Amino acid sequence: MIRPTMRARAMRLGQGVLAVVLLALLWRVAGGADAARSLKGAEPVWLLAALAALSLQTVLSALRWRLTAAPLGIHLSRIEALREYYLSQVVNQSLPGGVIGDAGRAIRARGQAGLLASGQSVIFERLAGQMGLYAVTAVAFGGTLAVPGGVVWPDWLMAPVMLFLACGLIVPVCAVALAGGRGRIGRAVARLWQGMVRCLFARQVIGPQIALSLATALCNLAAFGFCAQAVGHPLTFGAVAAFVPLILLTMLVPLTIGGWGLREGAAVVLFPVAGASAAGGLAASVAFGLMVLVSALPGVALMCLRRRAPGVPG
Repeated sequence: MIRPTMRARAMRLGQGVLAVVLLALLWRVAGGADAARSLKGAEPVWLLAALAALSLQTVLSALRWRLTAAPLGIHLSRIEALREYYLSQVVNQSLPGGVIGDAGRAIRARGQAGLLASGQSVIFERLAGQMGLYAVTAVAFGGTLAVPGGVVWPDWLMAPVMLFLACGLIVPVCAVALAGGRGRIGRAVARLWQGMVRCLFARQVIGPQIALSLATALCNLAAFGFCAQAVGHPLTFGAVAAFVPLILLTMLVPLTIGGWGLREGAAVVLFPVAGASAAGGLAASVAFGLMVLVSALPGVALMCLRRRAPGVPG
């Protein structure tokens, strides 16, 4: 019988191999040589702008977690929240799935209110971030359809985007319906829903939650747009708002490490729709991925300090 640790290692290896295979295939079909030239000639100023946007996004996300955790009885200082967020980013970028670092964040924050509350704080905070990205996608989709002469949505893309937006509306309706039901499932969903309402939608938190979630989403979009500018394949404001959220959403699919390969595949497909080239999409996505890694380096330093410090709990 295969041990769970061996299974996990095999899964990590498989997801890493899949990322490499996808990148190799994209390199062949999307003009890897052109993408390499674009990356080699990338303008440092725009890369630094992308790095600044990603760093700001981390700070704002940490503040959002602090805000989300407080109603659950978990009170974090700004420095503590930022430190833990950086540590989780390092793990998320180095392991498949992009959530293992968040699990560690929940475990380390369990001291004040228990593991259930700390786990909910992390889940609700990540959910708030995805809601911000969803809202930007919905506004951009509706806005670009309403304004003639701007972004043109091909028929093959409109259907999946509309399905995604519809699912985003259906899921909370289903959650409310389940929360009102009887039985064990209804009670469990009701407790979860009530906790989420208290953390995200209560009168005293909903304004800051909306502001922070929209700000983090816009930071991510800006960072990708800056990377596209850096490699010489700029996108219009409308194209960034319309298509970059779709590119970033592929990173949520836990098939590769850090979304590598999936993000580049989406960029290769969507950049020509936005009037750029497939090679430009590949170069911009690789530049963005590298800037994401660089932006997480403070977490590596913090991790090293934690290992050196005696008596620091893991």
